[in-house]
Amino acid sequence: MLERRFEFADFHRTMAFVNAVAWIAHREDHHPDLIVGYDRCTLRYRTHSAGGITINDFICAAKVDALGP
Repeated sequence: MLERRFEFADFHRTMAFVNAVAWIAHREDHHPDLIVGYDRCTLRYRTHSAGGITINDFICAAKVDALGP
């Protein structure tokens, strides 16, 4: 599993990030697990059907990393 926690200044920035992640997930047709709090979001990528991580997980994680907090 690929996991990263992102921290933000406030709820609005957190939700903007979550919406950007949703857009990437929709475009890539590859969806992470999200844990969302007031000023943080944890993403977890893994391909359930493969029973682990695949190249799609790395591609999507890299695109999300480029968003930055």
